[in-house]
Amino acid sequence: MNAVRLEILGPFELIRGGRSAAVPAGAQRLIALLAVRGEGIHRRAAAEELWPECAPLRAAANLRSALCQGRKIGPSGAVVCEGHRLALSPCVTVDHRDACEAARHLLEAESGVTDAPAELDGLVEALCRPLLPGWDDEWLILARERWDQMRLYALEGLAQHFLALERYLPAHQAALAATAVDPYRETAHRIAIEVHAAEGNIACAVKHYLEYRRLLQQELRVSPSPRMTELIRELTTA
Repeated sequence: MNAVRLEILGPFELIRGGRSAAVPAGAQRLIALLAVRGEGIHRRAAAEELWPECAPLRAAANLRSALCQGRKIGPSGAVVCEGHRLALSPCVTVDHRDACEAARHLLEAESGVTDAPAELDGLVEALCRPLLPGWDDEWLILARERWDQMRLYALEGLAQHFLALERYLPAHQAALAATAVDPYRETAHRIAIEVHAAEGNIACAVKHYLEYRRLLQQELRVSPSPRMTELIRELTTA
């Protein structure tokens, strides 16, 4: 069974035999939906989610066309049908699934992170990527929320892990990547400040705090937590 690689973290790309394969728009939507719904989905539900603005008969016709296109990708096709249920072919590996599995392993590890540094650096790179940016499909809303929450916690965990190892550059990069996912979330900003402090860059730590406080006041009319404020106070009075 020939392997096919699907990338949906960032722009959609399907790679077959080391080369990017041209995939029609309808088949892209179907394949991406099946990649996110790893357990598969009923044909009718797939048609309704992919073409919610269409009448049922038109949506079903669009699905049949997308299925036909999907079956032409590789010797075994990208989509398998079992009765009325559709799923992604086992020959297709997905970057989103791999990143979620690695992040879940990281978050559930009870004895600490044991992955090789290169693997962790690669995970940070994957966690920085948004899920299918530019797509406005409604079925992606919840999938994006789940992905963003997963990568937030994983990036923060990686930042703390790198900080404990005194690998300050990857620690700072992971923390900043988390702030890019959610600029208002304090945890990642606090880790970034702790990285600056560990390096002895107190001025950078204070600057980061002031910028974060300004963001909160301008956008939400709130202030950083007492915990973060106390952290800065300790740094500037030490």
